[in-house]
Amino acid sequence: MTLGQLQDRSVSARPLHGTVIDVMDAAGPQVWYGMTVEVALSVMAAARVEHLVVCDEDARCVGLVTQARLTAVRDSFGYTDRIRLADITDGSELFVSPLVTKEEAEDAVPFGRLGLVPVVDDHGNALGILALSR
Repeated sequence: MTLGQLQDRSVSARPLHGTVIDVMDAAGPQVWYGMTVEVALSVMAAARVEHLVVCDEDARCVGLVTQARLTAVRDSFGYTDRIRLADITDGSELFVSPLVTKEEAEDAVPFGRLGLVPVVDDHGNALGILALSR
């Protein structure tokens, strides 16, 4: 989890312009990491969303999966119907603190990584999703 490097700021050290909370989207559906890929794809279709927040047994965010990622896994050579979200989320996901600005969050992301990043609180609860655009 890469959250620590973004949460070391005190509240008084926040910049005067807005934080990630001001620009994030709702987290959307949150699912358990023991769910199979097929069930996750069904949940996405039913909810008409393109991503799911993946949580562990303590409801802490462990990652995010997109429809494109799940479809690629399902269409891969080694796919079986027993593959679970825990098998494809390795815990190395980037997470963003709600106390940083969007610019700080984008600066902390490895070069070239675009897309959706979960915004989580100090306890690992998903608060929303930040779309990175740089």
